[in-house]
Amino acid sequence: MITSHMNGYVQEASGQAKSHRERAVDCPGEEISLLKSPHSSSHMERIQHYQEELRKRREEDNRGKHDIDPNASLRLKKLSQNPKVGIDNPTFEAKEKATKETCYQDPLAELEELLQALKSMQHSLTDAQSQQDLELIMQLLAKEDFRNAYTIYSTVSQQMSRVGPTSPLTAQAQDLCQEVQKILQSSQQTEGLELRALLTNPHLQALMQAHDSVAGQEMAEENVTQYLGETVKLVRLEKARDTPLGATVRNDMDSVVVSRVVKGGAAERSGLLSEGDEILEINGIPIRGKHVNEVHDLLQQMHGTLTFLLIPSSQIKPAPHRQTVMHVRAYFDYDPSDDPFVPCRELGLSFQKGDILHVISQDDPNWWQAYRDGDEDNQPLAGLIPGKSFQQQRESLKKTITDKTREQQGKLWYAKKNKKQRKKSTSNFTKNTDYDDILTYEEMSLYHQPANRKRPIALIGPTNSGHDELRRRLLAIEPEKFAVAVPHTTRNPRIHERNGREYHFVSRPSFETDLAAGKFIESGEYEKNLYGTSTDSVRHIINSGRICLLCLHTRSLRVLRSSNLKPYVIFIAPPSQERLRTLLATEGKTPKPEELKEVIEKAREMEHNFGHFFDATIVNMDPDQAFHELHRLIDKLDTEPQWVPTSWLC
Repeated sequence: MITSHMNGYVQEASGQAKSHRERAVDCPGEEISLLKSPHSSSHMERIQHYQEELRKRREEDNRGKHDIDPNASLRLKKLSQNPKVGIDNPTFEAKEKATKETCYQDPLAELEELLQALKSMQHSLTDAQSQQDLELIMQLLAKEDFRNAYTIYSTVSQQMSRVGPTSPLTAQAQDLCQEVQKILQSSQQTEGLELRALLTNPHLQALMQAHDSVAGQEMAEENVTQYLGETVKLVRLEKARDTPLGATVRNDMDSVVVSRVVKGGAAERSGLLSEGDEILEINGIPIRGKHVNEVHDLLQQMHGTLTFLLIPSSQIKPAPHRQTVMHVRAYFDYDPSDDPFVPCRELGLSFQKGDILHVISQDDPNWWQAYRDGDEDNQPLAGLIPGKSFQQQRESLKKTITDKTREQQGKLWYAKKNKKQRKKSTSNFTKNTDYDDILTYEEMSLYHQPANRKRPIALIGPTNSGHDELRRRLLAIEPEKFAVAVPHTTRNPRIHERNGREYHFVSRPSFETDLAAGKFIESGEYEKNLYGTSTDSVRHIINSGRICLLCLHTRSLRVLRSSNLKPYVIFIAPPSQERLRTLLATEGKTPKPEELKEVIEKAREMEHNFGHFFDATIVNMDPDQAFHELHRLIDKLDTEPQWVPTSWLC
């Protein structure tokens, strides 16, 4: 029952992924075949009627009153095509002049009025302090410097309050300057030489660059009009050659609909394109009925001013999930080319386990938008990655289907249980599925260790990988900088041993009480005596200002990370089997081939199961090189901030 339900879910999701496949409108990528749905005849007739009506209006209106020309500024064209005609009415001219005169008042006259008002108020004041304060104010108003400053302030305020130009004439002032410079290259006239020197001035070039940057934002405009009872939106925005538009489209029957606005693109910066908008025209070219691949090819060749004729989306925009940037460490590998559910394969962001990802949008809970750490400058658009809940759900489904298949093949551990037991076990799984056990992402923050509280260094590796030798070498060379935590034991002290130096000698009941309280990072029993390393012992080293070195088993990592010790975990990986045999031979060891193979396999198992806990990995090809690399990583903790789980800093 569960399997059929899960398979149905996967098939349905797969069908949706195919029928609603998105295409990035101007990103290079492989051609993706899409399934096209049947046309809606009534909707087609409405749009064709609208387009025919629109063409008639363009032909009949020669004055540009309703001209929707994508290659020109609507506001400027309207101004240029409406010259002043007829005779001015002197009555209205007089009223306008009177209004202007009323609005403008001489700043000095304003000061005189204020001064007279203060003088009349002076006789009403009874206490000496108030009269003294008023006298100081009147002296200030009478000073020439103050009057000049107030005049300047009033003039600037009036100028700033005036309505500026409706829109810039162009966003390519730099290109125009370069064209003029080419024309003036052969000119020997004085004016030409002076203009060329002016245009090549660095300050003017910087001014033109700033102008184009601001104009590019100002020229993005939006007009909303009514045609045939349908609200149509006209959007104009600037698209540079090095900046993708940053939007995906999909086919909805015969319509081309904006499916997603991607962070970092021109569409997102303008704020004028929205998800669900239907595209009717781009720069006068009809879009309805086109395949998304055709739209992609069309927009890939377009640059500069783009004019979109849209039917605005009628859907209510959901509240954004989170607008702040969230930094996460990935705990799984992801390749969008192998993912049948990714809505737009060209925008899919591949990553590997351990990569830091900067999530900048969670508006779509299933597909986040993110940058990979270090690639922000080379990645103009954000990429799509699976959302945490979505990834957990499909991994859970995958696991359930796999387990069910194994059960049917008689390979599952509970396959021999009776029917009632198997039903109960399956029911418990579906009821108590714990998505937190499925590794996806962990939220991270930058942390710089204090000078007096060094992070403990945990060296992880299989036997004979060399991690214990590296620890002993650090302790021998710099004993004042590195130290090991004093372990606890329940055995009796020997003659030369002192409590707190070699071991902390405690009773068995005391040890077991601390073990139950979670105070030990790792523990074990040897010859009926308990041994363990406590968090208090590690904290004692940290409080002394030294670096605590730990050689731990991988199963101890969860306990160590759940403490507040903020460990830095380094995996010491063995080299190839032949190189490992050579290194062990220099130490006088002669391991068997199967023992060498076991070391390699154990290292792979550790990395597969616990690699998401490793902050760094050192392949021990050469003991000296490995030691220097280890020392470099430890020193880097003092100079560079490191990514740590955000929960450590709460």
